[in-house]
Amino acid sequence: MTICVSLLLGAVLMTGCGAAKKAPAESDSVTVNIAALKGPTAMGMVDFMDKSDQGKLTDYAYHFEIAAAADEVTPKLIQGQVDIAAVPANLASVLYNNTDAGVRVLAVNTLGVIYIVESGDAVSNVSDLKGRTIYASGKGATPEYALNYILIQNGIDPDKDLTIEWKSEHAECLSALMAEENAVAMLPQPFVTTAQTKSDKIRIALDLTQEWERIGSDSALLTGVVVARKEFVEQHPAAVTAFLEHYEDSVEYVNENVEAAASLIEAYDIVPAAVAVKAVPKCNIVFITGEQMKQKLSGYLKVLSEQNPKAIGGALPADDFYYGV
Repeated sequence: MTICVSLLLGAVLMTGCGAAKKAPAESDSVTVNIAALKGPTAMGMVDFMDKSDQGKLTDYAYHFEIAAAADEVTPKLIQGQVDIAAVPANLASVLYNNTDAGVRVLAVNTLGVIYIVESGDAVSNVSDLKGRTIYASGKGATPEYALNYILIQNGIDPDKDLTIEWKSEHAECLSALMAEENAVAMLPQPFVTTAQTKSDKIRIALDLTQEWERIGSDSALLTGVVVARKEFVEQHPAAVTAFLEHYEDSVEYVNENVEAAASLIEAYDIVPAAVAVKAVPKCNIVFITGEQMKQKLSGYLKVLSEQNPKAIGGALPADDFYYGV
């Protein structure tokens, strides 16, 4: 993903923050502007959004927006129109590197959501992919780097030992999967669940998050994190603390009350409830902060950097990237 953040650096504003104030009066004037992407990164936030919309949270004024793509969120974060955002893990590093360390990562909110699925019953471990054709999307991005890492760590050469047929979008992978007997594809959640509602022949063969963990490194396969503007963190530390507390409660609620959460996920037009109720348990929605966050995220970014430094903005972030460490 190429992000033209350099053109926007001069426009990093304090929009929405107002003048710095001391607690407890801070909550009277600060609106916390929050953005999330349509999909797993927003699913864990729905209880938080619902309580805010119902007026059950009175500590701060929270304003939420759900975007279809990261490119919608990035300029708003840089310009100060958004204070906190749920974004792809590698994008957080890109933003840090391209805004003069202007963002802080607050938490990991989604582990890997990528799965190997098939319209057959031939794949039960990574070695079974040898000699096969995998339909996939996400070339030049995290899905490709994650798949390559797992294959290589299992002794499989991605260029010689199998064929990866790259498609431009997930829908094309699904079409190929359904058109061929015993076909194999790499798909993310909740798209996997959507695919299974269209064909009872499609089964999950491998969870790439679990396969990453089996490799035994200190890193983890990650999808999403929550970042905040450095200025907002410094000027409104109490608001950041309150946000994290509400968000942790929300993640816990979503994971423990899947059916009720699925209704909220549909209400916020993320995915239909029938899809959400099946997808949430497979979306690896988490809330990881502090040293554990740093360990998992820094290791993940290192893996991406070794394959393509541009994927993380050219360099591994310094320690100040990690909030609360």
